[in-house]
Formats: sequence, C-alpha cells, structure tokens
Amino acid sequence: MDAAAHVEAKARAAKEAARTLALAPTRAKNEALAQMARGLEERTAAILDANRHDLERARAAGHPRAFVDRLTLTEGRIEEMAAGLRHVGGLPDPVGETVETWRRPSGLEIARVRVPLGVIGFIYESRPNVTADAAGLCLKSGNAVLLRGGSEALESNTLLAHILGKAAEKAGLPLEVIQAVETADRAAVLAMLTLDRYLDLIIPRGGEEFVRLVAERSTVPVLKHDKGLCHLYVDEGADADMAVAVAVNAKAQRVSVCNALETLLVHAAAAPEILPRLHARLVDAGVEVRADERARVLMPGARAAEPADWDAEYLDYILAVRVVEDFEEAVAHIRRHGSGLAEAIVTRDLRRARRFTQEVDAAAVLVNASTRLVDGGQFGMGAEMGISTSRVHARGPVGVRELTTTKFVVWGDGHIRE
Repeated sequence: MDAAAHVEAKARAAKEAARTLALAPTRAKNEALAQMARGLEERTAAILDANRHDLERARAAGHPRAFVDRLTLTEGRIEEMAAGLRHVGGLPDPVGETVETWRRPSGLEIARVRVPLGVIGFIYESRPNVTADAAGLCLKSGNAVLLRGGSEALESNTLLAHILGKAAEKAGLPLEVIQAVETADRAAVLAMLTLDRYLDLIIPRGGEEFVRLVAERSTVPVLKHDKGLCHLYVDEGADADMAVAVAVNAKAQRVSVCNALETLLVHAAAAPEILPRLHARLVDAGVEVRADERARVLMPGARAAEPADWDAEYLDYILAVRVVEDFEEAVAHIRRHGSGLAEAIVTRDLRRARRFTQEVDAAAVLVNASTRLVDGGQFGMGAEMGISTSRVHARGPVGVRELTTTKFVVWGDGHIRE
C-alpha cells in the first residue's frame, strides 16, 4: 500500500471511530486515559528500546544536540507522560457542556453546547512525548486523532500509538480513535492535507517553513503552532536578581522548545548592573551570546549580533541580546521581530507592566515570569497539542476545551417562522 492509500485508510477508520467516541460517557474516557497511563508504565522498557534505535539513527545522521534532546525519552519523561494522561483524566469533560442559554419572547429556547471537532490530524516534530499528550487531549475532548510525528521518531511514535490505542480499546473504545501514520514517506503528509472528507482539523507543529507549507496546501482547516521567537524585556529599575534568574531560566532550562527565550532586551539604565552578572550565568549554562555593540561592552567575549539574529528562533544554546533606550524601543523591537507566541517583561513599575500587557500582541504576555511557563501543563490544562499563534478558534496553549466547537440546540413547541 502506498503512502496516500495508507493514510486514507487510517483516516477513514478514524472517522468511523470518532462517531462512537463523540457519544462516549466521561467515565469511559477517563478509564481509557487511566489505561493509557498504565500502558506506558508497563511498557517503559520497550518504549526506551524503540527510542534508542531512533536516537542512534539521529546521531548517525549528525543531528545537533538540541534536536537529539527533543527526540530523547527517559524513564522520567515517560513518567511525566503517564502523569499528564492522568491529569487530563481528572479535568472536567467539556463535551456536552452548555456554554449559554437564552429564551426568545416567542418561547423558543436556544442553547450553545460544546461538541468534539471530529478527527484531528496532528503533524509534529520529533518529540515523541507529544504523542501521548496529543492522544490524551483528543480522547478526553471526544476526538479521534491521526498522528504523524517526525520521521526521526518513527519507531518511538509507532509503538507509543499502538500502546495508547490498545489501552483505549481495553476500556471499551474503538482502537482506531488513536492511530499513527506508520511510514516516513513525506507523501503521507501531503496526503493528509487533502483528506477533508475524513479530517476536520490539521494541527501542524514544527518549523516555520513547514507550518507555512501546511497552511498553503491544506484543504482541511489548519490551527497553526508557528515558531516561537520569544523576548524578555528587562525594564529600568527592575529587580536585578529576578531579572537574571528569569532570563537564565527562560533561555537555558530547556533550549529546544518553542517557549524558550531567543532575544533579551535590556533598558540602558539597567544594563550595567544586569548584563555582566547575566553573562557569567549564561556562560556557566553553556549559552553563546550574540549581542549588539552596547551590550558587548558589558559582556566581553560575546559575539557581534548580525541583523538576522533578531529574527532567529535558535532552539539552541544561543541568545541574542540588545540594549534599548527605553520601554517604547523595546516594544517596537518586539512588534517588528516577535512571532506572537510569548513575550515577557521584568519590571517593578506597575504602570509599565500594564502597558506591556496591553501593547504587546502575543498569545501569552508575562510579567515577572519566565516564558517557559507558557505551557498547557503549567497552566493547569494537563497537557497541550501545541501553542496556537492563530487568531481564529483558539490562541495560546491548546488543551481539552480548545479541541471542541459548539453547536446550537433549539427547543420549540411547534414554532414556525412567520
């Protein structure tokens, strides 16, 4: 079977399974999530073995350290995946929730009720832990999911999807509610984009060029997880200890993810105190600094920043640093270069903090907090399908509620339109 036929067969089966899942009671979905968590824990050794094969191929292909980190599973990460599934199981079920109701003067009663989207095609980068997140969120929200992870994680993702699907079946749900595309052929991705008969939404999660390709070619509606070019602005008079701690965490806690810091902007009045201390911490963390001329005076040894650095999503141990004259210059820089995912300020000035939250346009805006906190798990959503930079339907971390839509339910008593 060629790649297109393989994908279409799975999508057709997912469409049938989605009809059953949409009507499943909350207890059945929660039991499936518990079984999925147990399945991961019981098959940890097999999952790590499959992941080891993927890692060996990635290293042989010369992929960089940050890429290998995204691909790596450990016992701890598998435990986190299982915990995430259990957390999702404990969340309120959005399906069937009445969002609002009203009664017309004629006596007609109208309600807006949450329902699943249907079948979600999820195309994502080489982070196999995302497989469990996506499967759990889709199942809880009543959606079947067709997963197509990065080809470098094919062995890990195929096994994970098999374990998760079998666990759902054990709980009485159709096996086909969780499926993976089991081929590295890129034709499979292009085939998914044209299956609007079976797929109701495509969520791409990867590099900027890939997301743009999906958005341009898809006949299925697309919810974009675009690049994360995140900024932190350190304001005049900011707490120096806080600024250094937040910047180091935002950049170095995990560099290979979309909510990691890529550009630091520091007010000229704050730079002499903060930048030398921060530079030492960044060097200790293995971070290369690329700085403008004013910042390099305070950060000896830093590389000179090029114009392209202000538009770079490094996903690596690299940070661009610029000294700005004032708040307005910082906001102008973010407007010009930001990707709209997450932007942060460290400040003691409540007025400027409020201005920042109002004037900076992003899915998440933070005050005195690390951009690494912009995450479904950190927001109490259990997990996320990604962080949407779209403006339509959902924006920010995409969790269970964001994977539903609404329909109108109308009750009458022989009402007709005059």
